[in-house]
Amino acid sequence: QVQLVESGGGLVQPGGSVRLSCAASVSIFTIYKMGWYRQAPGKQRDLVATVTSGGSTDYANSVKGRFTISRDNAKNTVYLQMNSLKPEDTAVYYCNAVYRLQQYWGQGTQVTVSS
Repeated sequence: QVQLVESGGGLVQPGGSVRLSCAASVSIFTIYKMGWYRQAPGKQRDLVATVTSGGSTDYANSVKGRFTISRDNAKNTVYLQMNSLKPEDTAVYYCNAVYRLQQYWGQGTQVTVSS
């Protein structure tokens, strides 16, 4: 099993930045893919960004050029750097891991973009 603990959400003004962290309970070398998803009220959970164990990344079109996913293997942590935030980025952000063909989710962290 994999436990994922997110941190770093909060209230930020439009145009601002925030970094989310996701700490895994196992070595992320062994996790095929990790990523971030988000869910706004009344909407489905959507992909934001993913990174594979080989370092390949993928982003939703809506966040390309603004968000960056990265990993620190020594800390078993994946980050999501979010810049130029917009009100439509407001959502609960969930960390996801695909490990031994199973998916694992964190508890979610709220990001609210508002003036």
